[in-house]
Amino acid sequence: MDKKISSKIRLRMSAKDAHYGGNLVDGAHMVHLFGDLATELLIMRDGDEGLFRAYDSIDFLAPVYAGDYIEVEGWIDREGNTSRHMIFEARKVAVARPDISASAADELEEPIVVCRASGTCVTPKECQRKNK
Repeated sequence: MDKKISSKIRLRMSAKDAHYGGNLVDGAHMVHLFGDLATELLIMRDGDEGLFRAYDSIDFLAPVYAGDYIEVEGWIDREGNTSRHMIFEARKVAVARPDISASAADELEEPIVVCRASGTCVTPKECQRKNK
């Protein structure tokens, strides 16, 4: 594929996203964000939301806490007639600093990769509205 189709989401993890003690956000939240990106990528590629078939791999690499800003990026790296294989990466780009004050935060000089994944989505031929 000559032109990579990619998308990016950046959002703050809130207290409602924290699932465990110490305001730790569960890893499933990153997987949920990857699913949102996959849907957008399929809309961009096929004009249809398609279906997520399977993840090949998911690696949780660093903790995420309420107050952290996460940037999630995904792209289609290869495709078949109906399948679209995608790569995802979630990076922490800013962190809350409750040790300083309730509203303190630091932008990170270097983002921290918190999760990587890859998987395959399918858009049935009859649902593909765009011909790339």
